[in-house]
Amino acid sequence: MIEWAVDGDTLHVTDADNAELTVTGDGFAVDGSGVDIPRPADETVVVTATELRFPHAVVYAFSLGLEDQYELDPNGDPLSLSPGEYVIDIDTEIKAYLRFSGAARIEKTDGYEEIVVSFPDRTRVILGLRCRHEFPAGTITVPDSPSAIADAITHMAASHKTESPDRSYPTLRGHPSLLEHGDELEIPDCIRSDTPDHGIELVVPPDYESLFVTAPLAYYLQATVRTTDEAFGNRSRARADESRPRLRLPAHAIEEPLSPMPDLERDVERLLRKTFFLDCLVRNAGPYGTLLSELSLLEALGLDADPLYEASPQDRLAAYLDVPYAAIKHRLPDWHLSTYVAPEYDSLETLPFLLDRLSMIYTPRTSELEGRELVERSLEDFYRGADPVPRAGPQPPRIDRATGQVASVDIVKPDLRSGRTHGWLADGVPIDVFKSAPEAYHNRLDFLGGASDSTSICVVLNDPEMAGEHDHVAEIYRQRSEELTLDLTVEESLGTAALARVFETDHDFVHYIGHCETDGLRCPDGTLAASSLDRCNVQTFFLNACGSFYEGMQLIEKGSVAGAVTFTKVLNDHAVKVGSTFAKLLVHGFSIERAMALARRRIMMGKDYAVVGDGTHSLTQAESRLPTTATLEELDEDGDERRFLLTLDCFSTRVTGSYYFPHTEHNEYAHLCGNESSFTLTEPELATMFKETEASVIYDGDIYWSKELWSRFDQ
Repeated sequence: MIEWAVDGDTLHVTDADNAELTVTGDGFAVDGSGVDIPRPADETVVVTATELRFPHAVVYAFSLGLEDQYELDPNGDPLSLSPGEYVIDIDTEIKAYLRFSGAARIEKTDGYEEIVVSFPDRTRVILGLRCRHEFPAGTITVPDSPSAIADAITHMAASHKTESPDRSYPTLRGHPSLLEHGDELEIPDCIRSDTPDHGIELVVPPDYESLFVTAPLAYYLQATVRTTDEAFGNRSRARADESRPRLRLPAHAIEEPLSPMPDLERDVERLLRKTFFLDCLVRNAGPYGTLLSELSLLEALGLDADPLYEASPQDRLAAYLDVPYAAIKHRLPDWHLSTYVAPEYDSLETLPFLLDRLSMIYTPRTSELEGRELVERSLEDFYRGADPVPRAGPQPPRIDRATGQVASVDIVKPDLRSGRTHGWLADGVPIDVFKSAPEAYHNRLDFLGGASDSTSICVVLNDPEMAGEHDHVAEIYRQRSEELTLDLTVEESLGTAALARVFETDHDFVHYIGHCETDGLRCPDGTLAASSLDRCNVQTFFLNACGSFYEGMQLIEKGSVAGAVTFTKVLNDHAVKVGSTFAKLLVHGFSIERAMALARRRIMMGKDYAVVGDGTHSLTQAESRLPTTATLEELDEDGDERRFLLTLDCFSTRVTGSYYFPHTEHNEYAHLCGNESSFTLTEPELATMFKETEASVIYDGDIYWSKELWSRFDQ
């Protein structure tokens, strides 16, 4: 769903996921909407202008008459287009396309902050807009039967928009159909007709463990899933090898044997990561290619991208299967997300949401934490520096936030497999993961369906002793409101009825600062238990109070998508550090889980903080669409000049398959998200980059924001 409005020479665009796009122009006028454009668009707006300005983005231009393709130089050199018919692809948070006739010049501003498209005269332009989020197309009803679940997984691949390697782009994988429980298998005709048959089969044992674990691979490959008893009949009992899972390509007479559980998890992980990675390389032979740093690997592997790009999915997969995993293992991007799911019928409804994020799915296993293990894990993650610079302003007193009885949480140690981010959809409360629930994913769809044109944030201070955090985070939100459409409300000392109204009112984010006891969130006139709410209409939250885990889980069950909580008692100065950093990262587009993972490392007992609900959810968009974290380390002096090693990590669980381009002076390569890039920079080069970049920076034992840090190196 796209909404747009005009304010003078500015076009404001919002979508259902709270993403925003602002287009400014010279000689700007809107002449209508609804005109066709040769690209997938949710909305079109006809404008006339001599110049259009967009946020910084990757830009391609396509000549419709000559079928030529051009890319705006990432290093900043302008692109001049001679008179002709063109479509320009601008990869902003809301996808934008420009269709026009004539000549044009495309360039980046000096600070890489904007893309400018200018024309010799006022020109009529069709602006196509596409929301990156899509709602599920229909619902499949599934009975409690492994063969029925296999059929349902097969048909969830109907959401793909292409069978080419371009499916590795997140915008070309639609949201799979929802699954619901029922007595009979019911697949809507529109889903059945859109389900491809590429001649790729995945045969697995008729148990929920195997089906759940293989679902991401089946979904990405658009494979037909069959159970072994269905594929081989009862005779599978006579031959043990026929009961093993396998990947089949009948046209190539290929049967790739897979290990039974639990080693099936490892085989699926390797197959999916290899196939996805090679697709990310081969797709550069298509119309949306770019110069990737990883691209040289194809030649080393003896793979020709051009014929592979045009090949059928089965032929392409056959070629990929010949590539040894060991030959690419060291070049694979970190996998973005792994979710640990109880393999049972009741978990079925969460599958479409996990496949939409292309999460690995594993079976949950835990063990008890031993002795001081929780403390030791916290200290291992703590940012350590020689002499961290104190924050400006008065420091809050070190006081314990808990004054009453705090709910205790029995934390366990999860057996984590591959992945940068980990989610938990099973019993138990493990560390190092976000503890989710089926309600969180359905709640997210409800909020998307009722999205507004601004982001509503409410800060609640229910204890005057915590005013330091309250003032700090409120200022962070106010500063961000100068760049995004934020509606900020600040409340203090709310009673139970008033606090209940806050959670029952439509807010995108509530930042609660105060106390939490076994009976609920403390108010001047008692405590508010989240379980007493009729419904929670707050999309996301941070309960920065002692022992708030159970209250947070109640808010998820009552209607929220995700939130940050604590397991136990926390000190006030620790809470201020975590709260302020979390606020800064959250309003700059980081997902809730990643924002908390970075923020809690500022304190020595960071494992006391956790995320509940769908931790992959983001409150707002990042300046550059992909949230970036930099790690800065000073190198040994080379003469009189200080030199630094800057490592960039551009990563999001929402846009798996995207790439980023580091804007350092001599760089010419893009990098796949999940792969870090490193550069040696002088102080002036570092100052320039930080001044032009929106990123969190880990430096000298703490975390900073790039635009707050650049002046230190501006010598």
